[in-house]
Formats: sequence, structure tokens, C-alpha cells
Amino acid sequence: QVQLVESGGGLVQAGGSLRLSCAASGGILSINAMQWYRQAPGKQRELVAGITTGGITNYADSVKGRFTISRANAENTVYLQMSSLKPEDTGVYYCKVVGARTPFRTLDYWGQGTQVTVSS
Repeated sequence: QVQLVESGGGLVQAGGSLRLSCAASGGILSINAMQWYRQAPGKQRELVAGITTGGITNYADSVKGRFTISRANAENTVYLQMSSLKPEDTGVYYCKVVGARTPFRTLDYWGQGTQVTVSS
């Protein structure tokens, strides 16, 4: 029943900015944290940024100072503001909801992924 819908991916030039959005729905009562992962071709999926329900954030070293994760709409939506983009930021970005509680169970959920391409 829980569904994550991602948007905001696309093509951008190096040095530009892009904002990703992820909206969660489906009878969610609470969420422990929301995260953004990315995966480049031939590379393992890596954690880019995360934010807990208490507002604690963490970032991969490669994006610190350039990316900002935030939550809105009673924490049902998570954003990833990406600035000073580099070609190495290219990949499929996935939203992940950690500890989504519903009347039936508490589980983690993944979004479908959105492509981000940064050109030189």
C-alpha cells in the first residue's frame, strides 16, 4: 500500500542545480527516516544523504557542502537540493523510507528511481 513517487530528475550542466522530490503515501502513520541513494552504471548503490524524524542529517563525503536534504508536509515528502553538480554525480537516484509504520506493519520502502545526468 505504501508508495513512493519521485520527481525532479533530468539533464543538467556541470555547476548547475537540481531538486529531487519524493512523496510517500499509503496510510503511513510515522517514519523514522528518509534517505537518498544513487547508483552509477557498474557501481554499487551508495547512500547520498539521510534525514531522521528528529531532523538529524548525514551526507556522503562526496556531496557535503553541495547537497541539502530536507523534509516537508509532515515528513511525508523529502527533498534533495543538489548544487554545484559534477559529472560524477550522474546516476539513478532512489528515495528510501526507513521504518514506515502503517496499521499493519513497519517496513522500509524504495522509490522507483529517477535519472540524474550531469554533462561536462
